[in-house]
Amino acid sequence: MFRRREPVPFAFVAEADRFRSNVTPPPRQRASRSQRLGQSLIMLTVMGGLAGSLVFGIPALQQDSSGPSRVHQSEAHR
Repeated sequence: MFRRREPVPFAFVAEADRFRSNVTPPPRQRASRSQRLGQSLIMLTVMGGLAGSLVFGIPALQQDSSGPSRVHQSEAHR
């Protein structure tokens, strides 16, 4: 079969992994004090919501171990 001696037109795609740029990206801006305060308040709100759902949800999920000792109000008046 005939082999080409000329370079492949899209050979730069294969070299893309080895390419290193000499341009440095700009430094990241630091979050201001108000932004950090806002992020922490959002985090506290989310954590408080999760804690509150546990506080109110766990007693609702517990099984009643007292059994059939409860008497409905309609049966108590007979």
